[in-house]
Amino acid sequence: MSMDVSSRDEREEERARQRRVAEELKASGALEGIFAQVDAGAPSTGSDGVLAGVVKAALERGLAAELTEHLGYDRGDPDAAAFPNSRNGTSSKTVSTEVGDVDLDVPRDRAGTFTPMLVPKGQRRLDGLDAMIISLYAGGMTVRDIQHHLASTLGTDLSHETISKITDQISQEVLAWQHRPLDGLYPVIYLDAIMIKVRDGAHVTNKAAHIAVGVDMDGIKHVLGIWVQASEGARFWAQVCAELANRGIKDVLIVCCDGLTGLPEAIEATWPQATVQTCVVHLIRAATRFVSYSDRKAVAAALRPIYQAPSEEAAWEALETFEASELGQRYPAAVRTFTDSWERFTPFLAFPPMVRRVIYTTNAIESLNYQLRKVTKNRGHFPSDEAAVKLLWLAICNIEDRRAAERAKEKNTPAHSRRAKGRLVEGQVTTNWKQALAQLAAAYPDRINPHL
Repeated sequence: MSMDVSSRDEREEERARQRRVAEELKASGALEGIFAQVDAGAPSTGSDGVLAGVVKAALERGLAAELTEHLGYDRGDPDAAAFPNSRNGTSSKTVSTEVGDVDLDVPRDRAGTFTPMLVPKGQRRLDGLDAMIISLYAGGMTVRDIQHHLASTLGTDLSHETISKITDQISQEVLAWQHRPLDGLYPVIYLDAIMIKVRDGAHVTNKAAHIAVGVDMDGIKHVLGIWVQASEGARFWAQVCAELANRGIKDVLIVCCDGLTGLPEAIEATWPQATVQTCVVHLIRAATRFVSYSDRKAVAAALRPIYQAPSEEAAWEALETFEASELGQRYPAAVRTFTDSWERFTPFLAFPPMVRRVIYTTNAIESLNYQLRKVTKNRGHFPSDEAAVKLLWLAICNIEDRRAAERAKEKNTPAHSRRAKGRLVEGQVTTNWKQALAQLAAAYPDRINPHL
């Protein structure tokens, strides 16, 4: 998903090459005419822009060179008549590019055997434009937004159907990612969801897009998959767990989630030894949902001894103490939230400190969900579940790659001056994982040790 060390090095080499070429062009004076047009007020992009003219000249020169190689002789060669094939004028063709529409004069041969590689027959867009469209789509723009953006900024008029086909090109990549093989053991899996609107026949309905993040044996987090909930409860989660098992997951130690209906039963059927843990932060939020704003801090502080208790017995005593207090009497719903979730909350209390920190919350993907909500909020609704998964996958790739590019820019900057953000989720290393893994190995030696 994100840039690794080798790709960063390649990017640095590419930038160095670009700088070298730019400096050589400036020194040769080849760009003086272009600079003069820009200084005179000529537009840079669009079909009448300076850059479109440069692209046209470069492409036509490259096509002419291809034809020369195909024919076997240069233009004006006195021995041209000795060759079986010859030039036969040009044909007009318009291609959409990152700088606007460009009208090309594509050279032809008399035998009709010339097949250009630079701009293949039938191609109406350069590859860079496709990459731009996919990037805009991953950033949350709708197909019609992209259509308007290209027309207003580049003067390129692509149809709604064409842009849709371009974004559909990555559907196979999404499918391959969603079905890629997984490790045999994930010590911890987090599950969380964001609500999206999806068209279902003639109606638009709210659906939950669930995102699973697994922590592998090295403490590295991976997005395992994205599923749009098509059915309620146990049936849906049975399908998800079966898919993960079929992709290679043989065991999970802890699944941290937010009280999802049917999930505990599906997990127990797939991985009988797995522990389902209610997210403590979600539990606290639910307990303070109906607490007045003025009392919220006091209630949160009064609840802290419950989830920081050293044992289940001590936690129950802390809950009874809160229930008997003035705040507990004023907000019985807060007490009821904990009692109703007690069975799924208490596994948390059996773990030592480092493991508690790892499973305390699903914040590992809540920050990701926050970014994804920004991408999806302006889209209205999705035409299908598949379209929603495609956009969410693209958005995750886009966020991670953008952050990686920012880090690459600061590669040679002193650590105290760096401002680029770290990985959001994919590839992120869990804090204090070595200590947590040691505590997990002590708690589950038969399940952890074979994978060490």
